[in-house]
Amino acid sequence: MRLFLLYILIFFFITSCENRKGKDGKTVFRYNESKGIPSLDPAFARSQVTIWPVNQLFNGLVQMDDSLHVKPCIAKRWSISGDGKVYTFILRNDVYFHDHELFPGGKGRRALASDFEYSLDRITDTKVASPGAWILANLDKNESNHNCGFKVVNDTTFEIDLKKPFPAFLGLLTMQYCSVVPKEIVAHYGNDFRSHPIGTGPFYMKLWVENEKLVLRKNEHYFEKDEQGNRLPYLDAVAITFINDKQPEFMEFILGNIDFLSGVNASYKDELITKSGKLNPKYRDRFTMITAPYLNTEYLAFLLDTAMDVVKKSPVKIKHIRKAINYGFDRKKMMTYLRNNLGTPGTHGFIPKGMPGFSDTLAGYDYDPDKARTLLAEAGFPNGKGLPEIMLTTTSDYLDLCEYIQHELSQIGIKIKIDVNTGATFRDMVANSKLIFFRGSWVADYADAENYLALFYSKNFCPAGPNYTHFRNDEYDKLYEQAMNENNDSIRFKLYTKMDRYIMDEAVVVPLYYDMVVRFTNKNVEGLGNNPMNLLNLKRVKKCL
Repeated sequence: MRLFLLYILIFFFITSCENRKGKDGKTVFRYNESKGIPSLDPAFARSQVTIWPVNQLFNGLVQMDDSLHVKPCIAKRWSISGDGKVYTFILRNDVYFHDHELFPGGKGRRALASDFEYSLDRITDTKVASPGAWILANLDKNESNHNCGFKVVNDTTFEIDLKKPFPAFLGLLTMQYCSVVPKEIVAHYGNDFRSHPIGTGPFYMKLWVENEKLVLRKNEHYFEKDEQGNRLPYLDAVAITFINDKQPEFMEFILGNIDFLSGVNASYKDELITKSGKLNPKYRDRFTMITAPYLNTEYLAFLLDTAMDVVKKSPVKIKHIRKAINYGFDRKKMMTYLRNNLGTPGTHGFIPKGMPGFSDTLAGYDYDPDKARTLLAEAGFPNGKGLPEIMLTTTSDYLDLCEYIQHELSQIGIKIKIDVNTGATFRDMVANSKLIFFRGSWVADYADAENYLALFYSKNFCPAGPNYTHFRNDEYDKLYEQAMNENNDSIRFKLYTKMDRYIMDEAVVVPLYYDMVVRFTNKNVEGLGNNPMNLLNLKRVKKCL
């Protein structure tokens, strides 16, 4: 009834395309950020809420396209030394910072190689405390290198030296942490640079009333052009609101007061999309639904460190039990009824669909309850008889998935008890190896499968690293190290597949599904596109009046 009344209300109050343009006839792209924006400083672009606006305001040496290929940006070309440790970038000479009164004449000055030296050195500065400092942990900072891993050859030539080769390094440089910023502006504002951002991006900040509205205006001097030679961006402005409730946000989208909706919230999921994951037919004339694989694997994981007493006493130390859990529930049914098929069942490896290195020929675990029962019997627990109850820890956001798995596994004799914790408590327990069996999500920071496989490298044991399962395998470690010294992508991807197969064979994790990026736009919006990193790129977006 509530949705019916909502629909009737929408029918009478839908605004026209004319009302959705700016007051001066300019094209304004509007979206809502329900979680608020804590900072516009790229050094703190840790989460999507900050990454999206920062991506409109700043540029880096390189950028990622929608197919996850590294492309030129301020660096028009680059070269990598034969040993894979020295990266040399040749910069464009027509890139300027946004206008600011602190620049001579109030006009934006040219971005130079020395600005990149300052910007990248800044995110490693402990006084700045950037969460992106880890990106440059591999810099060659030995005593003979007085530039701490960076070398400014001249105004348009910039060099980065690494201690050891890392084939994914270019991908790291596409992250917003690595955006170029002007030293004199940052020095002037200090911590307040967060609300006075000056970059080189397609838009500049015009107005920010925190928790109310953020307005970005077109940078008329932006350096990038389209294939026909037209200067980007096409839009005149971007306006961001901060409605923190998802239902009013949905109403604003339906009414046409915002142009873009990201993701599908439970409060309106069944109104907007069908069980098969398609746009509700009644909205097809008004909205466009855009989907793409999302570099996020949702999974369950086991703690495998047998040096810990808690693991010695748990049945999950037995590989057959872990495999039985993997075989014991229907992922396809789970996706249909709990996620409206917005995602792909995790029946292959840990590397998600959409990531270079994903292999749809890698056999993971399909639903096979008979196989699960056989494994239980071989482990000494026929039909689950004598098998202790296993605790699965999660947060409330994923309780429905865990309850579904709990019910499915009970049918083959595996008893699961669910423990629900708050996000902060849960993360602390995972990071400090306090959970035997837990739900996890791994969203890629950069578009290389190493980002996923590093979770199982023995030198990355938590809390110092991301190996939360404490999985250790000498052969796996050798493959990982071999891959890190391999610059040929096709060879490296084959190594990645071998490593992923190890993880599946050892049943270290239980892949649930590979996520999906879902976007909805009004029909008058063109060129938004989609990508597996879920990066919002507005410089090629057009909006009709």
